[in-house]
Amino acid sequence: MLVPELTAATLLGDLGKPLGDPLAGRAILELVLLGASGGALGAWVVLYGFSYSAESLSHSMLPGLVVATLVGGSLVLGGMIAAMVAALAMVAARQMPGLGSDTAVAVVVTTLFGAGVLLALTPSSPAGLANLLFGDVLGTTDGDLVLAGVTAALVGTVLFVLHPRLLASGFDRDAAPALGISPRLAEATVLVLTAVVVVVAVQALGNLLVLAILVAPAMTARRLTRRVAPMMIVAIALAGVGGVAGIYVSYYVGAAAGASVALALVALYSVAGVVARVRKPT
Repeated sequence: MLVPELTAATLLGDLGKPLGDPLAGRAILELVLLGASGGALGAWVVLYGFSYSAESLSHSMLPGLVVATLVGGSLVLGGMIAAMVAALAMVAARQMPGLGSDTAVAVVVTTLFGAGVLLALTPSSPAGLANLLFGDVLGTTDGDLVLAGVTAALVGTVLFVLHPRLLASGFDRDAAPALGISPRLAEATVLVLTAVVVVVAVQALGNLLVLAILVAPAMTARRLTRRVAPMMIVAIALAGVGGVAGIYVSYYVGAAAGASVALALVALYSVAGVVARVRKPT
């Protein structure tokens, strides 16, 4: 009779180990905060068709990161400035006659990334740049947690205040000006917020994986609901679940934390696809 209780206690104890580990526990908190901002904003990124732009923003940060390191400044500030400049440049390039949306993004990203590569090839190139390219979620500091919390609050506030305008611009861009709403301003807002989230999240997940927490939860939520508000809520929850699951996999399997989180988010997307097919009426 004591064996089941002992087994259950052991199991619960094993499940609680990552939470008791300082590194894993802080990583989970960081990912939950990033998931709050990334999940909510990701819904608009997906609805506006900015997934490629979001991926491109992370690459566009390179010159800002390099310059910040060369002058001894803040990498976060340098990356944020570069990402914001890239976001606004993408919006401006989209308005050029004869230049398609994807082409505009490609032009901006290629220009900025090329400039960053040239700067990085100088003798004083940043030695710690690889940390931002590949991330280190297990190295989360108090400052990182504060920054992620502030970012979540900022993104949530802006999206709440501008929700009607974003909705009008996203679903009827041509009719929005008649309502006194500027589609360009709405698009710029989404891209600038994306730049902020990417800069903050890239320290945890790295340049190559940051898109996972911004787009994957939103794409998964879109398979489960068609309304924007529920989609945002579901995306936030999925981002948190994927982050926690990824850290648990990393803790017990010994795999890279960032890659484990990304794979967990992709796995949720696959599961959602199965659920959507089952729910779909025949």
